[in-house]
Amino acid sequence: MVLSTITVDVGTTSVKLCLFGADGELLASARRPTPTVPDEVGEVYDLPEVLACVTTFVQGLPPDRRAEVARIALTGVGESGGLVRADTSLASPMILWHDQRGLDRLARLTPEQRRRVYRVTGLPVSGNYALSKVAWAVERAVDADGALWLNVSEHLAALMTGERWAEPSLASRTMALDLSTRTWSPEVCAMVGLDVGVFPPLRAASEGRPVTADFAQVVGLGPDVLVHVAGHDHMVGAAGADLGPGELLNSTGTTEGLLLLQDAPSLDERTERTRLANGLACAGPGWTLFASIPTGGSAFATLQGLLGLDADRLSAYVLDLHARYVRDELDLEAAPLVLPQFRGSPPPRKDPTARGLVSGLGSGTTAEELVLGCFLGLVLQQSDVLELFPSAARRVKVIGPASGNPLWLQLKADLLGTPLSASRFPEVVSRGAQALASGTTGSWEQTEPRDVDVDPRRHARLAEWRDAVRPRWEHLKATPA
Repeated sequence: MVLSTITVDVGTTSVKLCLFGADGELLASARRPTPTVPDEVGEVYDLPEVLACVTTFVQGLPPDRRAEVARIALTGVGESGGLVRADTSLASPMILWHDQRGLDRLARLTPEQRRRVYRVTGLPVSGNYALSKVAWAVERAVDADGALWLNVSEHLAALMTGERWAEPSLASRTMALDLSTRTWSPEVCAMVGLDVGVFPPLRAASEGRPVTADFAQVVGLGPDVLVHVAGHDHMVGAAGADLGPGELLNSTGTTEGLLLLQDAPSLDERTERTRLANGLACAGPGWTLFASIPTGGSAFATLQGLLGLDADRLSAYVLDLHARYVRDELDLEAAPLVLPQFRGSPPPRKDPTARGLVSGLGSGTTAEELVLGCFLGLVLQQSDVLELFPSAARRVKVIGPASGNPLWLQLKADLLGTPLSASRFPEVVSRGAQALASGTTGSWEQTEPRDVDVDPRRHARLAEWRDAVRPRWEHLKATPA
């Protein structure tokens, strides 16, 4: 049975807050910029402000709505975290997912150790994952006896309940979890000088804990409300999209995620070379195979800054380009070739220092042509990453900002030759969090999907364009960071 639920999704750029009714209806929502502050290394979460986003939202709900709430479900980015003491205070900064502090610990690993890490955890060695950050934090922590590593969502749960635990799908993004046994790996932890005891007990998304009396009083909720950590945002999105066998989830946001469900992890040498990331599904006994493309929706901000466009003008460009594209009025060859690595490169390279490149600029190149080139580059980049997966999807389910971008969607469908089903509902991840906390499954039909079909003529045309630019594209990808 679906229960009235407050959901909190801590993203890279925003904290998304929702109230869902017992029928799954979205009753209230808000977005706040994700609060961060500088520290001596870079930038970290401002936890008091993150918590304030939540408490302010809950306190602002009508009393009758608050009285109906049975669950709080938390989700968010998967590789963030910090050391949390037994009293739920921080013994280290709460580090962002893309932060590379601690990377030097991984540089010391031998090739044999790197292969072993993949065989055990299903993850390629990378500073994005939490393990090296944990080692960095343990070395610098103050009064850290008994402190445990928690993801930012897990820390919010600890602040609400007074208890510390890890959720399995988030744990599978730490590079410290044995995927086969679903337990923390002493072997991998020892490679960076960590004791496995720094990681907390695991608790499934369906297992909640009651709010403390103090938290309930502050926000005006009942004492029987349970707090659930729903899991890693992309995996939670798969639950909200009711992802099934043979389907691919294309989860778009600041970054872009591609996710398949699996009956067993792929820990073989071939998959290791692709640097795809294995993980645990949020519900049931399944596993996931996942690729993160660092540049997704963030390309909009890059284009706005590069071209001096406001959001409305860029949206107008997109709508006009889409209309002309489906009428076959665009000259694809006139568009610059854009390698959109504005925030790093995707698998198999996975280089966070990689940057974007543009080829084919001329004195007559227009802003619209550059926008078109960027979206063509985004889709070509996605096509490359999909070739790393062991099998092709029969259908792609799209959630997030790309669902409202007709140009991006149609280019995806036509280049890939695969039909898309794009959600019109803006908070599929949050609805997935509600379903997981309620012990139910999501409904794709409730996300108001619309089909984006492949046009055979445009598919053939894009295939010709891809073949023509392939030598230049590969040259751009091979450019040193």
